[in-house]
Amino acid sequence: MLKRKQLLAGVLAGAMGLSLAGCGNAGSTAASGGGATAATGEESVYNILYSSEVTTLNYLTTSNTNEYAVGANVVDCLVEYDSYGKMIPSLAESWSHNDDMTEWTFNIRKGVKWVDKDGKEVADVTANDWVSAAQYVNDANNASGSQYMYDTGSVVHNAQAYYDYTAYLMESENGTKTTNADGEEIAVVEPVEADSIGVKAADDYTLVYTLDQPCPFFLSVLSYTSYMPVYGPFLQEVGSQFGLDNENLLYNGAYILSEFEPQDTHVMVKNPTYWDADNVFIDKIQKKYNPEASSVEATMYKSGEVDLAHVSADLLDSWLADDSTKNLVHASRPDNAFSYFYCFNFDPQFDAEYEPENWKLAVNNENFRQAVMHALDRAKAKTVDEPYNPQSLLSNTVTPANFAVGDGLDYTQYPALAAITAGDSYDAAAATTYRDKAKEELAAAGATFPIKVLMPYNPTTGNWDKECQVVEQQLEGALGSDFIDIIVQAGPETGFLSAVRRSGNYAFLKCNWGADYADPLTWSEPFAAGNNYNFWDTSEDAATAALFTQWSDTVDKAAAIYDDDAARYTAFAEAEALLVEHAIVVPYSISTSEGYIASNINPLEGEYAPYGVALQRYKYQHLYDTSMSIDEFQAAYEEWSAERAKVLADATTESAT
Repeated sequence: MLKRKQLLAGVLAGAMGLSLAGCGNAGSTAASGGGATAATGEESVYNILYSSEVTTLNYLTTSNTNEYAVGANVVDCLVEYDSYGKMIPSLAESWSHNDDMTEWTFNIRKGVKWVDKDGKEVADVTANDWVSAAQYVNDANNASGSQYMYDTGSVVHNAQAYYDYTAYLMESENGTKTTNADGEEIAVVEPVEADSIGVKAADDYTLVYTLDQPCPFFLSVLSYTSYMPVYGPFLQEVGSQFGLDNENLLYNGAYILSEFEPQDTHVMVKNPTYWDADNVFIDKIQKKYNPEASSVEATMYKSGEVDLAHVSADLLDSWLADDSTKNLVHASRPDNAFSYFYCFNFDPQFDAEYEPENWKLAVNNENFRQAVMHALDRAKAKTVDEPYNPQSLLSNTVTPANFAVGDGLDYTQYPALAAITAGDSYDAAAATTYRDKAKEELAAAGATFPIKVLMPYNPTTGNWDKECQVVEQQLEGALGSDFIDIIVQAGPETGFLSAVRRSGNYAFLKCNWGADYADPLTWSEPFAAGNNYNFWDTSEDAATAALFTQWSDTVDKAAAIYDDDAARYTAFAEAEALLVEHAIVVPYSISTSEGYIASNINPLEGEYAPYGVALQRYKYQHLYDTSMSIDEFQAAYEEWSAERAKVLADATTESAT
């Protein structure tokens, strides 16, 4: 294993190492660490605990992050990413597209093998394997939780049509029934054949995707599990047993799931036939089941039994005060794959005791929304989760900074968003001014005070209850309890989203959204017509309706631009600015995906992309003898962030030329 000084030499590498990473290598740590690992002659085994068992190994149907993590390491995608988020070839050696980006052609890498759990070769990987995957995922009988990726933004030709037809056949029992169990008429769907889906093998090593509309970000869609290949003959052979266990799965990725004992042990070993084996540095990932993992990890890390521990908030101070552990814990990497924001609900469906009609008057009053937005001290609220550097996680826009770069410029720096990005919505004086205006306008409209604001939280989400209490104190303190009454309420422990957000059973709620692909369009989806986030499209208020129409038209204009990144991003930025400037949404933060951790691997040298499965992969990572401290990780992260911005800008320039 690599020593601490070697780890720091890697993560704090100089300009020479960083420039190599920018040219498409795994990263400076991979270059320097590979030799050090090999020199020891020891097997590198990464030992960790898990507490939540997977329910399937079928990567084509799962929508569960824990299950993504298996597929991500045992099956490769057409493309992958370097440690800074630059897209690089994987099972596709190269690719091209037509002028309007509706046809994408991939040249498949030759010599890649499908193997079984023992590493025995079964077949060659060919273009046909992506055709098999597309037909399987888009068959409603297989109930894929990620089928939507064929109809989100990219719109693969006839994929949704085939899904709808197979769903009709299921519901109508192959056309023999005309009504469903509720007596409702079953709409007839015209036949669509599986081989009409726009995924074709021109030959064994040439794959072609045909889309119904131009899609400049299509490549970023390809790193989802539903776009992974599957060997068709094996899929037919095992049928419904596919992904049931490690024997009913084939592998072409960096690892093989050699052992799979549910609620006991998962073992992934390095694939000896892997096409890029030189960039796989950890020989074995060994996961042991422990339902109390979160409670015992810290102790087991200190005793050397595991290589990863999540250090909970109640232990953090003691770890930092102890000389033996203070340099072993650090924050996890800020996660800009998810954005958190507070939604106002424009279509309240909560009980009469919370005065939904009064809330409608308030929420459609822009001065009221502005008062709430400017009274929210986001840094203070975020301290509940990140007590040492909450400002590092705040986000002034819905789209996180450093998520997407267009024409060399970070999206959040485009003209319409630049001032918002540089500012801070918290302004107590402005909040008071907006409150006074809102109070006068709402009183004239017949509203009663205080305005009741139902703010639920999920009791199973750590610290959310505490955060709500902080927000309640802030808003009532800044605006006055005679003006606003924040009602904090625990939602159900199961089915929270369905019972609360999707049902409109709230007034003000912290929501989140995860990116599906590398384009600002993905961040507009929660607010589009038919959304179940804030329901502003249903408002009967003239001003709100006009604003929604303006926003929708701007989004449509942006989405139609496919051949000019600067123009596309400019238009999307204008649409997002409307949301923030009119306080339709209150941007809040990104997150640290794992909180504070002690970890013997350095995630900064692994694959990176804020969408897809890149963050779940162990390829390019090394195992070290110890963890980094807070200061060491922060320095490494700042250097990584600066280099990432440069790499993305350079990549955008390269693609434009």
